[in-house]
Amino acid sequence: MAKRTAKQPTRIESDLPVHPGELLAEELAACGMTQRALAEAMGRPPQVINEIARGRKAITAETALQLERALGTPAYLWMNLQAQYELARARAEWLAS
Repeated sequence: MAKRTAKQPTRIESDLPVHPGELLAEELAACGMTQRALAEAMGRPPQVINEIARGRKAITAETALQLERALGTPAYLWMNLQAQYELARARAEWLAS
């Protein structure tokens, strides 16, 4: 058995599913950018950005790359947020059954 020399930090995770679109909406508000302006910067229809921000559409790898280019937030962050959201939803459904 390995001896611990330093205390390992406790990792806290939430099972509350938070759609990455909610975080996208907060990011847009923080930088003063409209959904329409983001859609134009990404070359996407404004409706797509609105559906993501409202939690009705997932962030795909292509969308994550476009968000990275438009906002400077790394694509892997958006993909991780989407994966965590999907896992939290699946876990909640699994536990409810």
